[in-house]
Amino acid sequence: MSHQPVKVLVDTVVKLERRGAQKSLRKILNGTRPADLARLIRFLPEPHRAKILRQIEDIASRAEVLTEIEHDVLPSILEQLSDDELARLLEEMVSDDAVDVLALLDDERKERLLGLMRREDMHEAELLLRFDPESAGGIMSPDFFSLGESVTVAEAIEFLQTQGSDLEMAFYLYVTNDHDHLVGVVSLRQLVISPPDRPLAEIMEPDVVRVKTSDDREAVSWLVARYNLLALPVVDDSNRLVGIGTVDDVIDVIREEATEDMFRMAGAGDAPIALDASGVLQSIRSRLPWLFASWIGGIGASFIIHGFEEQLAKVALMAAFIPVIIGMGGNIGTQSLTIVTRGLALGQLQADQLLRVVSRELLVGLACGAFYGILLGGVGALVAHLDAENLRFGDPLSFGLTITVSLCAAMVIAAVVGSSVPMLFQRLSIDPAVATGPFVTTAVDVLGVLVYFASASVLLGI
Repeated sequence: MSHQPVKVLVDTVVKLERRGAQKSLRKILNGTRPADLARLIRFLPEPHRAKILRQIEDIASRAEVLTEIEHDVLPSILEQLSDDELARLLEEMVSDDAVDVLALLDDERKERLLGLMRREDMHEAELLLRFDPESAGGIMSPDFFSLGESVTVAEAIEFLQTQGSDLEMAFYLYVTNDHDHLVGVVSLRQLVISPPDRPLAEIMEPDVVRVKTSDDREAVSWLVARYNLLALPVVDDSNRLVGIGTVDDVIDVIREEATEDMFRMAGAGDAPIALDASGVLQSIRSRLPWLFASWIGGIGASFIIHGFEEQLAKVALMAAFIPVIIGMGGNIGTQSLTIVTRGLALGQLQADQLLRVVSRELLVGLACGAFYGILLGGVGALVAHLDAENLRFGDPLSFGLTITVSLCAAMVIAAVVGSSVPMLFQRLSIDPAVATGPFVTTAVDVLGVLVYFASASVLLGI
């Protein structure tokens, strides 16, 4: 749904709700897909969100809409729903989605809601709540399809026909032994083309791609993407099958992790996009600490410039090129940082490839620095030639060479810093995204200015 239809739908829904035109309002809501309704609710004025949600007649659709609403908007809606309302909606959700909603609530309300839910739903939710939300156990669904090794194909198909409607995903049949240990997997295609009397042990694939409950949730998304799977079995430390990670959860993880990495690399922390007052305050709290690195870098660069002010006074023209050198260095540093961090996240790079990665980026920085350094040096030489009477030290060619060497050196340093910092963080088991733009640009600013004035001292004799 594009922006314009959403705006029209928002205006229409708000007008109908204000007029009390319940019949027309419900007709629109019942004819709109849950994902589109979730987006609609996001753009509604806050007082109308819970009211519109209640107007969705089918409780299963209402629950699905609630799971589709983004987490920066959801807490305000949950506050407007009574415990009884929310408990009924949680019962309609699959367990992992229900737990995602419960995780947004305080412990007291969470306990109240668990007490109001059906015993079976409560036990499943309590099981998932024991796992770290960032782990494979935290995003898995306990609704999976598994049978024993001795079960025949015909028996498996019959079981699937009678019980499959209660499962979140039945594209794979997982095979377990007498101790519930995962021993194989059978695809739905393999199941339907195999002879009815053959046992599952004879048609299963014994080499099953799996994750443990304690593994990071990013491992689930990485394996699903790498092997083109629709679901991934989750086992405990004894290889007992306890759940599955499904592709819809993986998509959410990939989106959330990518967004989180982008925010961190930009120095925005986990800043929300919410436009209300709480969103503004949270954004301020998220960004202030990250900006401190840039502030420190600026102070450091200022002290370096102050230390060379005598040289700067002798060749005032140098000041005009400081922004270009710092800016070009910052740009290539950010490029290297982004490429390496994303490569680490996708598994395309490993921490033990530090020297190869840094060498590659060094060569890239050298080539780009030489190209733009020569161009900028030519501009510097031309400007110095036109203003030769004020160039008391050196000559236009020396000044141009200073600019060339400085820009080339600054871009090489930036490429090395931008590529090495995330690799080192990975080796130290720290999220590489934490090595964000502010840290890299701070180092580049300080080192770039230092190299610039050091080059001028040598080449211009100041």
